[in-house]
Amino acid sequence: MGLAILVLGLVVFIGAHSFVGFREARAQAIARLGYGYRVLFGLVSLAGLALIVWGYAEYRAHGLIQVWSPPAFMRHITIGLMLFAVTFVTAAFIPSHIKAKLKHPMLAGVKTWALAHLLSNGDLGSILLFGSFLVWGVYARIAAKRRGDLGTATAPAGWAGDIVVVLLGFVIYLALGFAFHPILIGVPVFGR
Repeated sequence: MGLAILVLGLVVFIGAHSFVGFREARAQAIARLGYGYRVLFGLVSLAGLALIVWGYAEYRAHGLIQVWSPPAFMRHITIGLMLFAVTFVTAAFIPSHIKAKLKHPMLAGVKTWALAHLLSNGDLGSILLFGSFLVWGVYARIAAKRRGDLGTATAPAGWAGDIVVVLLGFVIYLALGFAFHPILIGVPVFGR
């Protein structure tokens, strides 16, 4: 049952985010709904996210379906890649050279997060969850490039934004590793 809920959540969440790439249909929806489009998009995204979390939790609670067993060292690669993923996502919100270089830092962060977790999780639910986000992230980046969406093309003067991105990204990374992941996910990140 958990896998079915997880898949439904992925379809809802990724479907809503994929719709954004269909610019004409999106423009028509915005013209028709006005601000309601943002509200509807937010509600659908939250519903999809809630289904993903619920489905994945149910799946994990009732036993994992192991597809492959990743080598132990993959865990360390995942931890290292997550520092980059968190920094990339942080860069999406702060003007910096990092943001300009990545062009679409949120997508870069999602793809890095998904790849990192695929490397150290060999069960079916994790492959579905992280694999779906990785495929969507690659698709979304290719679609953005094809429609000419260059993202952030110019970097701000100075390096203050980059320093803030790196420092804030590191603090968020530590918070996720020491608090969020072990408490809410139930899997310790640092030490065992």
